[in-house]
Parts: sequence; structure tokens; C-alpha cells
Amino acid sequence: MRIISGKARGRKLMEFSGQGIRPTPDRVREALFSLLTSRLGSFSSLQILELFAGSGALSLEAISRGAECAKLVDSSSQAIKVIEENTSRCRCESQVLAVQAEVLHFLSKLKSNIPFDLIFLDPPYRQGFIPKVLEKIDSLQLLADDGIICAESASDESISATAGLQLLESRRYGSTTIHLFGLCDRDAHCCEDEDEGG
Repeated sequence: MRIISGKARGRKLMEFSGQGIRPTPDRVREALFSLLTSRLGSFSSLQILELFAGSGALSLEAISRGAECAKLVDSSSQAIKVIEENTSRCRCESQVLAVQAEVLHFLSKLKSNIPFDLIFLDPPYRQGFIPKVLEKIDSLQLLADDGIICAESASDESISATAGLQLLESRRYGSTTIHLFGLCDRDAHCCEDEDEGG
């Protein structure tokens, strides 16, 4: 697993294995960042939140491409150690904060006046985390006006938006599907149609 593009391009990242550990494959990460680049244009100065962060590869990829800073949350002490090692390998320690906490508990306690421009959400598959976390993000207004939530799920999971969030796009990559969400247009009804692609 390596950083694909940007100032840390080619840096090899530390991986770990265990029950429930499922790093996003490089090819899926590459496709995801292509999607995000087409929507965001640039990662410059973005504020990132990564939940169920695992190795931290998604946030570190975003920082390599110009994001300003990232807050990474995972309940596993092993994950936090891996994130810290990978942050060191990418030489971006001043831009990353790793927090060991249960995600829903962390969000409930989060006190920030600055919404996030990009939120990564890659929980264990088929455990119902995504709807709960989307509701929490929505109710706490954690997403910036033009921000994007990127949620990764098993392709056989049914994922829908919330009252304040709309599903922008879904792309399937084998057994994995990537869903992009944004804030609802206040003057329009949210659409929950999925755009499956490939």
C-alpha cells in the first residue's frame, strides 16, 4: 500500500491485519480520488475528518495532494500506532491528529466551530454504522457547505441519505461500493437515486 499522488507519492504505508481490518485497495483508492478530484477540483487547504481510520491511508493521500490537516479516529490502539507510523513516513506529523475513540461517542463530544470539507467513513461492513454516523454528522452540522462525505460499504449493503444529506453518486468496485454524499440544496428536495458505475 502506497501513497498514489502528491508530495508523498510512492511512500510505502504500514499495514496491519486482524479481525475486521480491511484496508481500501490501492486501485479503489485511486478510483475514489479520481472521483473526488473531479468534484472538488483541488484538495488545497481542505479540512479532513476520517472515521474508522484504520491505517489512515485516505487522509494521508488527501494531505499528500494538498489538504491542510486531518483528524483521524479509530477505536483500535493498534490502528492509532499504525496511523502515527504512516504519518511519520509521510512527514506530515504537524498536519495529523490521531484520536483513539469509539466513533459515535467521539462525534457526540466533538466541539468544533469549523466544519469539515471532506469526511471519510470506512466502518466494518454490514454492521449498520453508516446510517448512524450520517445522522450524527447531519445533526451536528459537521460538513461544510460544499463538503463531501465519502462512505465505503459492502456492495450488497443498502445505503440511503438523511434528511439533510443527499446521495451524490455511488460507484461499485467488485465487493466494495463508494458512496459520495453532500448537503441538500435548501431550495430543492433531496434525491436518493444511486448512479451505479463501474
